[in-house]
Amino acid sequence: MTPQQRLATREFFGIKLGLDTMRALVGALGHPERAFIPVIVAGTNGKGSVTAMVSRALGAAGVRTGRYTSPHLIHLTERFAIDEQDVDEATLDAALAEVFVAEDRLLAEGGLPGPATYFELTTAAALVLFRSARVQVAVLEVGLGGRHDATNVVEAPWAAITSIGMDHMAQLGDTLELIAAEKAGVIMPGAIVVSGVTAPGPAGVIEETAASRGATLIRAHDETRVQLSGPDGECEVTLATPRRAYRTVRLALRGRHQVDNALVAVRLLEALESAGIGGGEAAITTGLSDARWPGRLERRVLPGGTPVVLDGAHNPAGAEALAAWCREAGFAPATLVVACMRDKDVEGLLRPLLSVADTVIATAVPFPRALPPEDLAARVVAIAEAMPVTVAPTPADALAAASEGHARVVVAGSLFLVGAARAWLAQVPGPPQPA
Repeated sequence: MTPQQRLATREFFGIKLGLDTMRALVGALGHPERAFIPVIVAGTNGKGSVTAMVSRALGAAGVRTGRYTSPHLIHLTERFAIDEQDVDEATLDAALAEVFVAEDRLLAEGGLPGPATYFELTTAAALVLFRSARVQVAVLEVGLGGRHDATNVVEAPWAAITSIGMDHMAQLGDTLELIAAEKAGVIMPGAIVVSGVTAPGPAGVIEETAASRGATLIRAHDETRVQLSGPDGECEVTLATPRRAYRTVRLALRGRHQVDNALVAVRLLEALESAGIGGGEAAITTGLSDARWPGRLERRVLPGGTPVVLDGAHNPAGAEALAAWCREAGFAPATLVVACMRDKDVEGLLRPLLSVADTVIATAVPFPRALPPEDLAARVVAIAEAMPVTVAPTPADALAAASEGHARVVVAGSLFLVGAARAWLAQVPGPPQPA
């Protein structure tokens, strides 16, 4: 059994919040998290986008950079990048093997209460990879929450919190303030934290947490000017912060919500620049104009020539952002191919998406938490009784159906669905696909 095959046996262990296992693992591994400067990015939505922008900008400034994100869309190697290049299979296997040796020893000695989870193992592997590659800075996207997330073992001196929304309520709490408290757990004593949160309740929680820990809080929107333009859902922004005025740049990532993410990324990069890490206008704007984050308002073409947008929106705020982009870009009404997890706010997710749909194909990904397509179709009808709905047992069936006789298609509801769609598009014959 290869290390990746062994890892796959942990995939469905479920969510385990807490740092005891990670602390034991990094200790047994010789503390790889101390071999580089860690930057952590938390938030309900936007954290992956900010991670991508920050990593790209640091690389453009000549900083050797590691990037850790989750989940992957198709290949596990997507989670781990060094200088913006996904690691290869052999390199990942070597890191995972090192982690499993440490885990086996801890289990034999009674140093762990039980096996590590999938996410704990991949996080430990990321830290080992970055140490081996001698990265200078590692940008780490939080998986779930912040306070008890496996990534928080790094105790990062720089952090960002992009947004607070209603998601993962079973684990994080059922109010924005409770969720903010969990996200604010990434704020370490004396750290510098950039916050894109503007709603008074959760913003107040973040402010209080920073103050109690002697951390410096930078509110991303304070003392800034933003000019926005751009047709068809594309965004050109001109930013001015207390540090500098930036030239106009077209954001590589689509949607007006990315302007807020860009502002968080810029303020975080400026904070790093103040400490002598990366920086410069050219590098920072490259991070905005050249970031790559697949599966987020990603435009592709189906085999029959139908334009399709793949987006990982899986909570109400993400769905609202996607729907807003569809209206602005003239991508509505569209056929909606949708799948989601049973533990999500299904109605809150569906309502914005249905506002830009004229027909729905309900499907499911092969995952234990997936909502069966028949149940999802019934939820659609309960919200929009007149909406035409069909059921497709698999994403491949749904996409094949969407390829016939539809003007435009939106695929959303789950990152796992987006991953399945990208894999399907890579295998079927059709028009040349955009990069």
